[in-house]
Amino acid sequence: MSTEPYDAALHAHGDTHGHGSRLGYRIGSLLAIVLTVVPFWLVMSQDGPAPGWIAAVIFALALVQIVVHVVCFLHLDTRSEGGWTLLAFLFTAVIVVITIGGSIWVMFHLNTNMMPMPGGGHIGPVR
Repeated sequence: MSTEPYDAALHAHGDTHGHGSRLGYRIGSLLAIVLTVVPFWLVMSQDGPAPGWIAAVIFALALVQIVVHVVCFLHLDTRSEGGWTLLAFLFTAVIVVITIGGSIWVMFHLNTNMMPMPGGGHIGPVR
């Protein structure tokens, strides 16, 4: 027999390992705050490096913050529901990346792939 107390709410959902601890939430909150303040400080400070470098750092920190939220607050891991929630999340992420990447690619190449307009590109009657 188990000496652990029986929790009907956990067993009703088929989840026997719980939903995170206070320490996990505190660590997640602290990381989320730091990952928000650092990009804000980079943008607001006037003595920063090149804008391209700042944009790359902000993008990288945004990706890290997504991982922090997924792990600390959404509790997506390989243990929950046999890994199916993580697999569904990864499938959604792949579809979003393909959609955004394809849209950016189309918009980037839209100008060079447009048909030339008669009269040097002016709209209206040719003079």
